[in-house]
Amino acid sequence: MKVAIIGATGFVGTALVKELTDRGHDVIAIARHPEKVTIKNPLVHPVAADVMDKDQVAKAVKGSDVVVSAYNSGWANPRIYEDFLAGSRAIQAGVKAAGVKRLIVIGGAGSLEIKPGLQLVDSPQFPAEYKRGASGARDYLNELRHENELDWTFFSPAILMNHENSGVRKGHYRLGLDNPVFDAEGKSVLSVEDLAMAIVDEVEQARHIRKRFTAGY
Repeated sequence: MKVAIIGATGFVGTALVKELTDRGHDVIAIARHPEKVTIKNPLVHPVAADVMDKDQVAKAVKGSDVVVSAYNSGWANPRIYEDFLAGSRAIQAGVKAAGVKRLIVIGGAGSLEIKPGLQLVDSPQFPAEYKRGASGARDYLNELRHENELDWTFFSPAILMNHENSGVRKGHYRLGLDNPVFDAEGKSVLSVEDLAMAIVDEVEQARHIRKRFTAGY
């Protein structure tokens, strides 16, 4: 398949590019600075685009079978909430303008329900420094649920998905929908390598069309 990755130079995007090329897929690696794409492979085609510009997005993703957005407006960005929504909306519009049918969005874990009626982002223990970013991803998911043209999918990572919990591809995971997937120790954990595995499985199998899903060990 030909898969466009938006945010291809980021933590998640780089793992996705590796997983896709390891499986033999062609990758359009889209980034503001495509020269920073670290995976050198004949299957990787770096492309420059500004995600805030739907026309640039449309041009970059045209001809792909699936677009995967690993866009992150930056945890240190004081406008993280506004920029995540603006960028995600432009990506959505650009994908439609390009005539691509499938869009997979990687959002946050904050919108997962930890008990009936309570999302993680609204819980007292949720870190204040991540709240604006998590709220942006939650609000965009609510918008995406009204999208009727695209075959969209929204992925929420495990609660503990970061550099500290990554570095190893175990090659397995368990799936969930709107609730976190907890392991035997009560932790919601997944490495970025196995996150990439779950996303590429979704690219290939399309099991969560117009749904949100999550994964963990």
